[in-house]
Amino acid sequence: MSIWAGFMPRSTTAGVIPAILIIARGFVKELSIFVDESGDFGKYNENAPFYIVSFVFHEQNNPIQNQINILNNSLEELGLKNHTIHTAPLIRREKNYKTFDISIRRKIFHKLFCFTKHVNISHASLIVEKSPNTNSMDITKQLSKQLKFLINEHLEYFTQFDNIIIYYDNGQYQITNILVAIFNTLFSIECEFRQVLPANYKLFQTTDLICTLTLIKSKLEQGKKLTNSEQMFFGSVGKLRKTYLKYFEKIQLVQRIKSKTFIHN
Repeated sequence: MSIWAGFMPRSTTAGVIPAILIIARGFVKELSIFVDESGDFGKYNENAPFYIVSFVFHEQNNPIQNQINILNNSLEELGLKNHTIHTAPLIRREKNYKTFDISIRRKIFHKLFCFTKHVNISHASLIVEKSPNTNSMDITKQLSKQLKFLINEHLEYFTQFDNIIIYYDNGQYQITNILVAIFNTLFSIECEFRQVLPANYKLFQTTDLICTLTLIKSKLEQGKKLTNSEQMFFGSVGKLRKTYLKYFEKIQLVQRIKSKTFIHN
């Protein structure tokens, strides 16, 4: 089992749902969870041996609209109004980024990273390392087991919320089924599931960023080298670790809970 979990102090909203819900019985504490994945349930590929599911958690009682505005304005200055950032193609210079030179792509990446640092979120990733004998049922079983462990390990944190909303783009039905099954089994409250468009939520784009960095980190820990596109984009493993990975390693969720460094408003 492999779980990489981190926490960024000070909680957030997605910038879409009202920050505080007020009903007859008072204030409602609401947690939004964004989910993204990297990999597939197909046959083993030695060039893509990992299946990763990343989660971003944010508490709705603290707004992030100012940070959203800053990110939008900074992207607009680059001529990218209403742009949706997709981290992996950005690094590899694929899809919408084919005509972008490396300096612009690095600026886009760093702007999203800075946004992620300045909003109040926690994050965690589930990691399955596939083998030639791994099948789709094995991946489903391992992800379900890891997700159960993650929730039960931090149950005190999760159960303080009155509402939990899970946001996923339904990119892979297996993940949708796992999320519905696990969350509705482990929580007494009824969790709500919403299908999202990445363009509508900056925190979904943040989840994509975390998923991509988790994949790169997992490959490095396995002893693999950066790909040519990753090497060109980040410069070196040392720069990647110092600038990005080291930050996430310092803010692991389990360490934040043990040290009681959560900040709740």
